[in-house]
Amino acid sequence: MKKKVVLLAALMLAATSGVSAETKEKVPYGDFEQWITRTIKESAVIGGKSKTLYEIGPTQTITGNKAYTNLGGSPWATSNVYAKVAGVVKGSNAVFPEQRSGGNKCVKMSTIMEKVKALGIINMDVLVSGSIYWGAMVEPVSSTKNPYSKLDMNVKFTKRPKYLCFDYKVTVPANAQMIYSSGFGKKKVLKGKQNACEAFVLLQRRWEDADGNIYAKRVGTGRERYTKSTSGWVNGHRMRIYYGNIVGQPYYKDYMNLISSDRPYYARNSKGKLVPVQEVGWDSPLATPTHIIMMFSAGCGTAYEGTIGQTFYVDNVSFIYD
Repeated sequence: MKKKVVLLAALMLAATSGVSAETKEKVPYGDFEQWITRTIKESAVIGGKSKTLYEIGPTQTITGNKAYTNLGGSPWATSNVYAKVAGVVKGSNAVFPEQRSGGNKCVKMSTIMEKVKALGIINMDVLVSGSIYWGAMVEPVSSTKNPYSKLDMNVKFTKRPKYLCFDYKVTVPANAQMIYSSGFGKKKVLKGKQNACEAFVLLQRRWEDADGNIYAKRVGTGRERYTKSTSGWVNGHRMRIYYGNIVGQPYYKDYMNLISSDRPYYARNSKGKLVPVQEVGWDSPLATPTHIIMMFSAGCGTAYEGTIGQTFYVDNVSFIYD
C-alpha cells in the first residue's frame, strides 16, 4: 500500500513539475491598454479634413503631419499610415483601440475601403485590411506600389517560444464578397476566393552578404487563419510554433510554407537600405533564430484584396516557453 501511495505521489509531483516549468512572457504593450493618438491634416484638394490615426505605445497625442517612429520601446507598428502622394496628404486608419467588458482595451483590426476623391483630379478607392506587426512603418508613404516595401521588419529575436498565446474574436460578414481595389482601375469581385483573418509568428536565422542582400532560413513557424465568425471571445488561445522543416507534417498548411520570392517582407540592412528578406530554406529544428516576423491582420493574401467589414479583435499577447 505504501509503495502505491509513494508511486502516486511521485507521478503527481512529476506532472506538477511539468506544468510549473512552463513560463509565460508578456509582450510589451500586448495588453493594448495604451495608445498614441495622431492627428493628420489632409490636403485641401481632398477636403482638408483632420484624420485620426492610432498607434500602439505610451499614451500621448501627436498633432501635425509628422512621420511616426515607434515610441516608448513599443515593438508594434500598424497599417495606419500618413501618406503623401504627389504632394497630396492622406491619412488611413483601419486599426483602432476597442473597449472590452470590464473597461479593458483590445485592438480592433477591420477591412475598410479608403476613398480619396477630388473633382476632376483624384477618384480612388483603396481597400485596406487593418494589421499590426512587430517592426516599423516607413512614413510618409509616397505610393501604393509594393506596400510591403514600406514595412521594416528588422526585429531581432533569439528566443525559442513554444506557443504564442492571445485572446481573439472574429467577425466575418455573411455572404460578403472578396474584392480587389488598389485605387487604380475598377474594383474587382474575386469570385470563388475566401479571405481570412490571420495570425503568424515566423522565426528566422538571417545573414547579410557584402552587397547588403539579406537572406534567411526559417527556424520556427506558427501560422493560423480564421474564416468564420466566433460566437464571442476565445480567451487564452495557444498557437503552436513548430521548428525546422514542417512540410508534410499533419498540421502543415500551404500558407505555412516559406515566404514567396514575389511577395517578400523587407528589413533595413547594415547600409541603412530597405531590402527584401530572401527566405532560402528551412533551418535545423535546433537552430537559434536571429529575427522574428509577427503579425495579426484582418485579411490575408495579396495587398488590396479583402472582405469589407471583416474584423479581427486581439488582446493579451504573450509567449509561452517550456
